Amino acid sequence: MSEVTMEEVLAELATRKDEFQQQRYVPRDFIDRLKQLGIYRASTPAKFGGNPLPPAEFLRLIERISTVDGSTGWVASFGSSLIYLAALPLDTQAELYSNGPDVAFAGGLFPVQPAPATKTGFRVDGRWKFASGCMGADILGVGIPGDESTGGKPRTALLRPEQVEIVQEWDVVGMRGTGSFDLVVRDVEVPREWTFIRGGAPMVDEPLYRYPTIAYAAQVLAIVGAGVARAALDHAREVGAGYTGVTGAPKLADRGYYRTGYADAEAALRSARAWFYEVSHEVWDTVVSGDEATDEQNAQLRLSSAHLAKTSSEVVSKLVEISGTAPIYSTHPLRGLQGDALVPKQHAFLGPAIHDAAGAVLMGQPPTSPGFR
Repeated sequence: MSEVTMEEVLAELATRKDEFQQQRYVPRDFIDRLKQLGIYRASTPAKFGGNPLPPAEFLRLIERISTVDGSTGWVASFGSSLIYLAALPLDTQAELYSNGPDVAFAGGLFPVQPAPATKTGFRVDGRWKFASGCMGADILGVGIPGDESTGGKPRTALLRPEQVEIVQEWDVVGMRGTGSFDLVVRDVEVPREWTFIRGGAPMVDEPLYRYPTIAYAAQVLAIVGAGVARAALDHAREVGAGYTGVTGAPKLADRGYYRTGYADAEAALRSARAWFYEVSHEVWDTVVSGDEATDEQNAQLRLSSAHLAKTSSEVVSKLVEISGTAPIYSTHPLRGLQGDALVPKQHAFLGPAIHDAAGAVLMGQPPTSPGFR
């Protein structure tokens, strides 16, 4: 695989992001470019040839990509999702990575669809939504019910792309280029060893797989919002120096409310981002030392992620508010960024319920949200 730099890939992305928005997905050839950067081996176990990165290091990569294009950052963020696949039997993992460690996984996990048990596995049939990145995936997952052996948690059944129909139903105001299409599977028997419990115990003993799985899944989405907010701040600073508007009023940077609003937004994003990374480093140090992350650490990961997603969305909306009449046009850059920044905040992993669940844990009570850990 030829070497590429992040700068080269980001430069290409800057010229192609409109293409991705129009076709509503990131194509396979660009997924291959992300593979060259190591995005799709960053959560592959080292024992299978991967280069598992500390979460904060991976998150910084996703943040940089998202600053150029939120949709591509969102798709790239699922390079982290191979941590789920560490719960597969080791023989299955060996087969999964038999052609190399760079595996792109996409899942349409909800709504969970019935899957009757067979002698060797499960018979899968149904339709699932929100399979971000599915057009460039090497392996696809769909959600099926759990049983007494899964502790009530649902399973994910893995299928090859040729076993799945992709229905390109995705008409949204934010993250338009993620290709979060529907997956349809018709009467396919999936062997039990090709299913796993989402957030289940890993079969691989490496530090990354001791890091809280669901919290990491929330983090990779939250940091996309932060990248989008950074793009909005960069745009506002550049435009503020020159935009005067149609009335001939002073340029934006000469207006006190604009400078104050920009400064407040900058402070808010940097503060939320600093806490987010601080907690990630702390928990990583814990698991590298061989200890298990505590319930409070998990709550801090979840809360800092939800806070970052909310703050990022608020930052972009604040910049729209102080930018005069220009953002009323549908083609204005801040409009697209505002839609993109909204999506992480609305995700179930990052919504208002997470604040309640985290608050309960920090007060010594059980979490109020299912699947919190």
